Amino acid sequence: MDSFKQTMQDVLENNILRYWIDDVTDNVNGGYYGRVDGHDVVHADADKGAIMNARILWSFSAAYRVLGKKEYLDAATRARDYILDHFIDKEFGGVFWSLDYKGNPLDCKKQTYAIGFTIYGLSEYVRATGDKRSLEVAISLYNDIEKYAFDADNNGYIEALTRDWKPIEDMRLSDKDENGSRTMNTHLHIIEPYTNLYRVWKDKKLEQNMRNLLHIFTDKLLNKETYHLDLFFDDKWEGKRNIESYGHDIEASWLLHESALVLDDKKLLRKIEPIIRKIAVAADEGLRSDGSMIYEHWKDVDSYDMQRQWWVQCENIIGHMNIYQYFREETSLGIAVRCWSFIQKNLVDWDNGEWHWAKLDDGTLNILDDKAGFWKCPYHNSRMCLELIERRF
Repeated sequence: MDSFKQTMQDVLENNILRYWIDDVTDNVNGGYYGRVDGHDVVHADADKGAIMNARILWSFSAAYRVLGKKEYLDAATRARDYILDHFIDKEFGGVFWSLDYKGNPLDCKKQTYAIGFTIYGLSEYVRATGDKRSLEVAISLYNDIEKYAFDADNNGYIEALTRDWKPIEDMRLSDKDENGSRTMNTHLHIIEPYTNLYRVWKDKKLEQNMRNLLHIFTDKLLNKETYHLDLFFDDKWEGKRNIESYGHDIEASWLLHESALVLDDKKLLRKIEPIIRKIAVAADEGLRSDGSMIYEHWKDVDSYDMQRQWWVQCENIIGHMNIYQYFREETSLGIAVRCWSFIQKNLVDWDNGEWHWAKLDDGTLNILDDKAGFWKCPYHNSRMCLELIERRF
């Protein structure tokens, strides 16, 4: 295990973080470039996304907190300053979805998912530095979500709103998503930042929100027949329940466990732990013999997306290491080790840095999608490394 941890640190520092410092830092217009394509070509005039920048903030803040190196603090502070100066909507609250490459607001809608990730990054910066301004902004964004995005009548969080918090017709997080007003993905990435914020701000209402989110997962999002988490719903929590997303399932298994652990409630843990173990077992339907995990299953047409995306493999490792750590299941350790072997052979770009988007089912690499961009950030792979470095096995 010590060797495994050292490998994770080497990859984190020399392959992932080094790439983002050396190749993605925008020294002309500030912050970080909006896009580096799959061929490592920088697109200096690409739009800059809130999620990408919040995830950069989280990654370097966490790296500084764990490893204590000043260059990671500098990179985190660069991301924090850019977010505070450009992404925060100082008139209406929340964060802008995107900016142009010079830092001017472009898409001003309020996507709850993006606000959640900004809280996640800022709260991690607070964990690493104790910075009071970052905590104040994180709390303000939390209050924005609770004031505008929480639907008390139906108990859940609205997917998206206009800049001034009015209903919006197209609520989709991305082009591939259904236009649902409630999604599993957004709820997962609300409980994730709320948990991190609670680590630095022991607020009673925030604690109640976390408990309620855990209830939403077990009562609304969990498919009681399959123990997969269903993805898209309307205001009344009605949905097709037609997609099984293996990466989201395994990611949720450890993030929900983390929330219960942070709340430090033994009764709650006794309720949650059997459920998260069943979610992890359901996710394992996406495993292949080499330890890798495929992407999705569309049940209505019985079709599978067989690509091995980088982020799914990262969550596959963390989720199974979590099962091994807390429940001592040796098979889970074996899955994680085999998946890391797959990642090393197929996804890590050892020559140029960072990881490729995916290995396709025909055996070729996906180099059409980005190395860095709206949805390609250092968050999943750096978090995998940091989780393994920090955990005690």
